[in-house]
Amino acid sequence: MVDIAVVDYGMGNLRSVHNALSAVAPQASIVVTSDPAVVAQAGRVVFPGQGAMPDCMRELDARNLRQAVLNAAQNKPFLGICIGLQMLFEHSTEGNVSCLGALPGEVVRFAHELHDAQGNRLKVPHMGWNQVHHAEHAMWQGIAQDERFYFVHSYYVQPKDASLIQAESLYPAPFVCAVARDNLFAVQFHPEKSHTAGLQLLKNFVSWNPV
Repeated sequence: MVDIAVVDYGMGNLRSVHNALSAVAPQASIVVTSDPAVVAQAGRVVFPGQGAMPDCMRELDARNLRQAVLNAAQNKPFLGICIGLQMLFEHSTEGNVSCLGALPGEVVRFAHELHDAQGNRLKVPHMGWNQVHHAEHAMWQGIAQDERFYFVHSYYVQPKDASLIQAESLYPAPFVCAVARDNLFAVQFHPEKSHTAGLQLLKNFVSWNPV
């Protein structure tokens, strides 16, 4: 049996995710796969990705992975990363496309004109290290409040249900950067690129046993 399946739908280099998981769980069986059957039988599922939403949704469906991902998001420890968070929601303004609809809400773009408190213009995409202010959850165990994680994104999620929100960051206004429900946890930042804090989050995921 595969312990952890990393879903590969052709969008992005997943080697860094696999390597980071292998570092925190050296005894685990970890595979990068585009096979729905492997995703279905894995003990845990990681759903990463990068790229434009229309392309991601098209490639996911081209590999017949939609239902396998939805099932995993409902019944086993599941971690979404970056666009793997965004795809869980109902709709994205990027390309005006429907997403998976596992969670209620929309994916929207940062404003074209963003400025910090000193009036300096902020670039989009939001790229680099930023503090994350999180709620109480087993996935944050051992991670300090306002720890810094690495982000690369132009869009962010707006959940309709506030109880989903697990963390926020600032750019320059607050935006949601982590959500959770039951066995599902998903983040906008890249834990596999976030050094010690990111590895701790992945380590927490490997041992997380949601009720």
